[in-house]
Amino acid sequence: MNPAYGQLREVTPFASVVLAENPSVMTLEGTNTWLLRAPRSASCAVVDPGPLDREHLARVAAHGPVDVVLLTHGHHDHSEGAAEFGALVGAPVRARNPELGTEGLAGGDVVRAGGLEIRVLATPGHTDDSVCFLVENAVLTGDTVLGRGTTVLDGSLRDYLASLDVLADLPPGTIALPGHGPELADVGTVARQYLAHREQRLAQVRAAVVELGGSPTARQVVELVYADVDRSLWQAAEWSVRAQLDYLAES
Repeated sequence: MNPAYGQLREVTPFASVVLAENPSVMTLEGTNTWLLRAPRSASCAVVDPGPLDREHLARVAAHGPVDVVLLTHGHHDHSEGAAEFGALVGAPVRARNPELGTEGLAGGDVVRAGGLEIRVLATPGHTDDSVCFLVENAVLTGDTVLGRGTTVLDGSLRDYLASLDVLADLPPGTIALPGHGPELADVGTVARQYLAHREQRLAQVRAAVVELGGSPTARQVVELVYADVDRSLWQAAEWSVRAQLDYLAES
């Protein structure tokens, strides 16, 4: 087993991470399961238990007690193990999509757990149910901002651009604790880079629509705009292109 998997790594005085063993082109090294705990707190909050990997869930549970399980969004690499993990540690599961948990979440909510105040930011776009969690000088971004590269869109581009604006407006030096990849020193800087990247891609898609005759499929646009991207990522790129085509149609 890769020594990075299953080990608790402290990132800040209140945030530690356990890496799930589910690496892929979409998940990078794997899903980051975050544990949030104030320095003198016996209990913690767990964010994104990850896939239904019982060894991973048991390793995370060993660092309890757990007050609450929080989900950044419903993709299975973040949420599949949540119900079983919640039952294992005797904690409620909270998510923007109420079907994923025992309790709901909404933007503006404050969750008190692990001796911390965890503020919920509604950040749809990667998915319609995506949220981020702001705690102390850090924000847990799920897949809205990744530790490396850019994310795909399984939701609305208009919503995603607005969500990036929310992250770009956070105080300078707010650390990004992402769902995949390494932590980032300043989420605002990264969010602004993401916005510039999206504007660049949108211009390329707009030009491709003209070149391809005005009503191309997402796949046709991907083959033109993402020609320099590894083909293993083309299916995911189609999700983003569909969101961009919808955005252009609405404009």
